[in-house]
Amino acid sequence: MKHFRGAIFVSILALIIAYIYGGMTALVLAAILGVMEISLSFDNAIVNARILERMSYKWREVFLTVGMLIAVLGMRFLFPLLVVSISAHLNPIDALMLAMAKGDPSQPGTYAYILNHAHPMIAAFGGMFLLMLALDFFFDFQVVHWLGFPEKILRKIGRFPAATSLCSLILLLILSHFVAKDSFLVLFSGLIGIVLYLAVQGLGHLMAQHGTLAEVEEELENSNSKQSTPPVLLTGKAAFGLFLYLEMIDASFSFDGAIGAFAITPDPIIIMLGLGFIGAMFVRSLTIFLVEKGTLNELIYLEHGAHWAILILAILLLLSIAIEIPEIITGVLGAIIIGCSLISSLFYNRKSRR
Repeated sequence: MKHFRGAIFVSILALIIAYIYGGMTALVLAAILGVMEISLSFDNAIVNARILERMSYKWREVFLTVGMLIAVLGMRFLFPLLVVSISAHLNPIDALMLAMAKGDPSQPGTYAYILNHAHPMIAAFGGMFLLMLALDFFFDFQVVHWLGFPEKILRKIGRFPAATSLCSLILLLILSHFVAKDSFLVLFSGLIGIVLYLAVQGLGHLMAQHGTLAEVEEELENSNSKQSTPPVLLTGKAAFGLFLYLEMIDASFSFDGAIGAFAITPDPIIIMLGLGFIGAMFVRSLTIFLVEKGTLNELIYLEHGAHWAILILAILLLLSIAIEIPEIITGVLGAIIIGCSLISSLFYNRKSRR
C-alpha cells in the first residue's frame, strides 16, 4: 500500500475540497470522474511504466511531482480553457469567466458547448498521436507475440521504411476527406499530432542516446575491472528528453477523458478535482508500482495488451470525429483487452514453471 498512500491522501483532500466547493453533489461528481479516469487509464499506466523504468529514481520523483502538476493544471484545467479561447476567439480570462458561469451544455455559447464543438479537432490530434504510438510498437521487432497472426502481419508491414508515418498519413487523408465535416481543421489538427509525435520522439531519442553513451563511457572508466555493468538509468538531458516524451503520451491519453467529463459536469473545478487530483494521482502511483515491482517483465503480454488497447482507443477517437462514442465503451474495451493479456501472461508463467 505504500505506493498508493499519497494517492489516497490526495483523493481524500480533493473530495473534501469538492464538498466545500459545491456540497455533496460536487463530492459525488468528483468521485465519479475519478473512478472514470482510473478505469480509462490502465493502458496509460502500463505504457508510462515501460518508459519510466529507464529513468533514474530522481526523475521518477519528478514524474510524480512536476508531472502531476502538468497533468492537473495543464491537461485538466488549462487545456480546455485554451481550446475554448481559440474556438470562441476569447482571451483566457474571458474563457475562465465563461467556464465559471457554467450553463447548459446544450446551449450555444456555453463553455461545455464550445468545447464539445471543438471535439473533432481534439480527436484528430490525440487520435493520430496515439495511433503512431501503437503502430510504432507493433511495427518494431518483438521477441514474443501475444496475438500471433495480426502482430506478425503488422511486423511485416513495419519493415517498409517510414511505415508508421505513411500509414498514419493515409488514414488521416481518408478521414478528413470522407468522414469529417470540416476536412481542413481535422486534417490540420491530425498533422499537428503527427508532427508533434515525431518531434518529441526524435528529441527524446537524441537526448537518451547522448546521455546513455556518456554515462556508459563514465561507468566503464570507473570500473574497468568489472566484467559487466548494471543497466544504466538515465539522468540529465537523456532523462529530460524521455520526460517530455512521457508527458506528451500522458497528455494524449487525457484528451478523451477531459472532453468526456463534460457529459457529467461542465464545472472545470470539479473536473480538475476528479480527473486530475484523484484520477491522475492514482494512475501515477500505479505507474510507479509497476516499475518498482517489475510487473511488466513478469507479465510478458501485458505491454502488448496495453498497446492493443491504445490502438483501439486511437481508432475510436478518430471515429468519434463523425460518430458519438460513449466513454464507457472505450473504458470497457480497454479493460477487457488488458485483462485478457494479464490472464494470458499468468497462463504463460504457469506453463513455463511446469
